[in-house]
Amino acid sequence: QVQLVESGGGSVQAGGSLRLSCVVSGYQRQRCIGWFRQAPGKEREGVAAKYIGGGSPYYADSVKGRFTISQDNGKNTLDLQMNSLKPEDTAMYYCAAGRSYVPCTSASWSTAGSYNYWGQGTQVTVSS
Repeated sequence: QVQLVESGGGSVQAGGSLRLSCVVSGYQRQRCIGWFRQAPGKEREGVAAKYIGGGSPYYADSVKGRFTISQDNGKNTLDLQMNSLKPEDTAMYYCAAGRSYVPCTSASWSTAGSYNYWGQGTQVTVSS
């Protein structure tokens, strides 16, 4: 079983920054870890993803150049650095883990159904 716990959410003004962390624990294996977000009344959307075993990250077009996903091997965390935040970034942010040894792909990384385990989420609110 894999457990994921997000932290780092909060309220910030437009143009500000936040850093979200996803602690991955439990049955450790190489797998794709994704960050998703869901705003009220909207579908959950993929924000960024990275394969724990290596490889390039994936980003949604809406966050490219502003968000950076990074892995801290020593802490088993996958962080999401969010800069130049906009009001439209306001949402509940979730991290998710895919099946072991299945890498992220361009076709699957942003699809919620590609992930088996989910955290409880952390709220990000950006005011104008």
